[in-house]
Amino acid sequence: MKHLTFSKKHLAVCISAIISSGFSQQAFAEEADKDALAEKDANVEVITVSGIRGSLVRSMNIKRDMSGVVDAISSEEMGKFPDTNLAESLQRITGVSVSRANGEGSQITVRGFGPDFNLITLNGRQMAGTGFTRSFNFENLSSEGVSSLEIMKTARAEAPTGGLGATVNIVTAKPLQNPGQKFSFMAKGIHDSSVKEGDDVTPEIAGIYSNTFDDERFGISANFSYHRRDFQRQAANVRSWLVNPSLTVDPENIIDNRPVDAEGNVARQFFDPNEGDNGEYVSASFFPQEVSFGKDDVQRERTNAQVTFQFAPTDDLIFTLDHTVSNAVTGNNSLSWGIWNGSFGGNANAYELDENGTAIYYNSAGDDASFTSFRETSEVDSKATGINVEWYATDDLSFTFDAHSSKTTTDNGKDSGLNANARIILGSADLASKEYFFREGDVPGFNVNWNNGSQEINPNQIGSNFSIFTRTPGESEVSQVQLDGKLLTDTNFGLETVKFGVAYTKQTLSGSGGSNNANAPGFNNGTFAEIFPDSMFERVDLSNFLDEFSFGSNGVAPGYAYTFDLDEAFARQSAFLTADVVGSDVYEIGSFDGFPVNKVEEETISLYVSTAWNFEVSDYDVQVNLGVRYEETDIVSPAKSRVAEQIYWAGGSEWITQFASGGELVEVDFEGKYDLLLPMLDIKVDLSDDLVARASWGQTITRPTLGNMLGNLSLTSSPKLNSRSGSRGNPNLQPFKSTNLDLTLEYYYDEASYAAIGLFWKDVDDWIDNAEVKTTFDGLHDVYLGQRWNSAVSAITGRGEQATDSAIYNEIVANGVGIGENNRILPDAATDPLIEWTISSPENVGSRKVNGIELSIQHLFGETGFGTGFNATFVDGDVEYDNYQLASQPVLPGLSNSANLQGFYEKDGLSVKVTGAWRDEYLIGQGLPDAQGSPPQYAEEYLQWDLSVNYEVNESMTVFFEGVNLTNETERTFSRFQSQFLSAAQYGPRYTVGFRYTMDN
Repeated sequence: MKHLTFSKKHLAVCISAIISSGFSQQAFAEEADKDALAEKDANVEVITVSGIRGSLVRSMNIKRDMSGVVDAISSEEMGKFPDTNLAESLQRITGVSVSRANGEGSQITVRGFGPDFNLITLNGRQMAGTGFTRSFNFENLSSEGVSSLEIMKTARAEAPTGGLGATVNIVTAKPLQNPGQKFSFMAKGIHDSSVKEGDDVTPEIAGIYSNTFDDERFGISANFSYHRRDFQRQAANVRSWLVNPSLTVDPENIIDNRPVDAEGNVARQFFDPNEGDNGEYVSASFFPQEVSFGKDDVQRERTNAQVTFQFAPTDDLIFTLDHTVSNAVTGNNSLSWGIWNGSFGGNANAYELDENGTAIYYNSAGDDASFTSFRETSEVDSKATGINVEWYATDDLSFTFDAHSSKTTTDNGKDSGLNANARIILGSADLASKEYFFREGDVPGFNVNWNNGSQEINPNQIGSNFSIFTRTPGESEVSQVQLDGKLLTDTNFGLETVKFGVAYTKQTLSGSGGSNNANAPGFNNGTFAEIFPDSMFERVDLSNFLDEFSFGSNGVAPGYAYTFDLDEAFARQSAFLTADVVGSDVYEIGSFDGFPVNKVEEETISLYVSTAWNFEVSDYDVQVNLGVRYEETDIVSPAKSRVAEQIYWAGGSEWITQFASGGELVEVDFEGKYDLLLPMLDIKVDLSDDLVARASWGQTITRPTLGNMLGNLSLTSSPKLNSRSGSRGNPNLQPFKSTNLDLTLEYYYDEASYAAIGLFWKDVDDWIDNAEVKTTFDGLHDVYLGQRWNSAVSAITGRGEQATDSAIYNEIVANGVGIGENNRILPDAATDPLIEWTISSPENVGSRKVNGIELSIQHLFGETGFGTGFNATFVDGDVEYDNYQLASQPVLPGLSNSANLQGFYEKDGLSVKVTGAWRDEYLIGQGLPDAQGSPPQYAEEYLQWDLSVNYEVNESMTVFFEGVNLTNETERTFSRFQSQFLSAAQYGPRYTVGFRYTMDN
């Protein structure tokens, strides 16, 4: 009885026909079948190259043999991927850089295109995204069981659409591709040097098993992993920068370093397209809203498993069934402390502006200073099941049927006690003034001048401010059915292969929940400080806080904080702040059932034809891949919006949107539709045995983010002054559509050694950007600048007093007009204006261009055991943010230059590898909380060095050491200018020690 993989006729089909698991699994199927064929022939000696060298050889061969521009990372051997985190592995590939979450690689940017522009597939199948995005978080998937990561940077007709930047395929092990019994087990201990509250050493274990039976007709493989990490994140944050807030300040208390014009007026450096008929140049000043420090103690657990069954009942038929699960639970206990500057107006006392109008010093009265305890337990749970049937109808014709379903659920309310995340804020408004300063150092500071005559509050002054309880569960699901075919032809005009297929994909995204405020706020109606004993607060010294950053000459300011137990603070407020005491503001978590369920359903039908040609032109071997893909997509968004009844002023800086108490929702079904024709052409020319030239042209798309297509209107529940905002989705968005051209030259001069240069151009149509519209809604009136407000200001200033927001509030309350429960100031339709809201909505706004150059070299120094690799990507385009334009802009987040360096030694059982990953400064995105004009968020450049050492004790046992972020690199972000600080964070290096046991027979 002959076996399928040993049939040369079937081998010819199998090499290129196994497309059910994705466009690039062909290469691995071919390699596996060639190995099996060689083993069957007793006269052929099989030499397996393993370790780092073997991985580089396999990856290089994929790059060389495939059509188009393809890069790959191959497992060194079963159960041993080069990096524990798949995103960290991908950043070794030319053109790929990563964004980090909690100090780990999370999502990727390819050629300047961020996570939303890259499609992630598992064995060729589109996976459900995490949250309201299509992007996949690599941090939730372990590397065990992964055979390779492959990046297709150019268009491919048979590949699923969505990867305008690139399509990344995660290839897992298949038992019939690796005959025989194989086993690998790994265990290691992880020490995160930042940990303070968790365990000093946490475990990670993983195993993979594969075996074939019944003359290799039946196979099974399974893998699992468990990973836990405890760490602390220390951070400083400025929530937002507001432009040109209304301020009332004595001129002698202002230092203005902005340039002036010939008439001595402040220069108009910024363009505001919303001013005048066609926009005008204006002067601008920028002030920090909320300033805070914080530390998060985090525990993260991740469990992954996959099982695969294969059955080949005949030489012509293979059945594959697989199931993949992933579960990640993250617990966070956080303490933060800070000041709120959001009201501005008459609160301002003094300020200093630098040359670009940014406040580097700001002194204000009013508002508050607080200490916040936060707790959240969130879970991301993913499951995917698929069945695959490969049928070789004849020696020249094969078909593949593939069906799968994947679902990802997210829930940030998994705390067993509260069933929500909790942010409990305690503090005081008993202060004379607050100061923000950032004249020097990496991180700004602040101080509070309390009415007790010092810059430190006493525990007995700390009272109830308010609490926020949030739960926002969501679900993303993808169902996909594909039928593919392949015909091998024998023609005289160069046509060798015709591929064709049809697919149906349905993607559904839904989310619900929101935030409930409890006792919001207490400052203007009694802080109830008496319910918190002094013993509940513990003073924390901050002299060593954020010690990887430089501060001003006085060090960390403030140099202290108070911590308290969240459960105790919750229990005390729940017991005391009852309906008898605070009426309808009773302190409770509240229900999340009344929030609308947002949903998007997207259905796509696709057809494709792809042809492969081979010619000889002037003694050169020329390979051509020509194809086209057609897709038709329908979108439905059954939107439900909460009905806003009124906006009332609760005191201080707290404004509350009161939604319909009965939970009434406005329901509307929004629909959208588009169709696409996507051609592609690859040309590959072997200029010599070592030199390969490529030219690729094609069209690719990225679909709008699912969150942007939600049709409902959402108004902020906390419409503070200067931040009356809302958003509306757009189901009629067209996808980003890019016309791409790639030219590459590759020189393969030795085993696992090559040099390559590539140029690329991307011309993207139907660019999507958020447009902002100012509007009003009937019935929603504004106490701010209404008749009562203006009268209060006049009365206060007439007495020679400062018209802070607290003073205005107290004046209106004292007059007793329009006052509701707990001294709420209710809107008056007769004397108050309508609130002007800034509503953002995504729109297709035109086209953009991106181009770049990629350089890479990989070299092995003969048989010395030494090797190195280097790659760099430089990108440019008309997609950069203009810091001097005060409006949303059609830009490309993530665009940045990047480079990677790798050096290694591997010989006599010892392997040592050092890797460095550099990413230049880049735009994270647009928009800050409560800020109008979509200000930018930038990340500073980042360079991380990692080390791994492996030693083979014997053929089965390997011990290893790993060091991650050896130089303790930090992360820092800012807005338009470096002086507009947004955040700074430090984590610390991580070290692991472990062993790996393998068995192969």
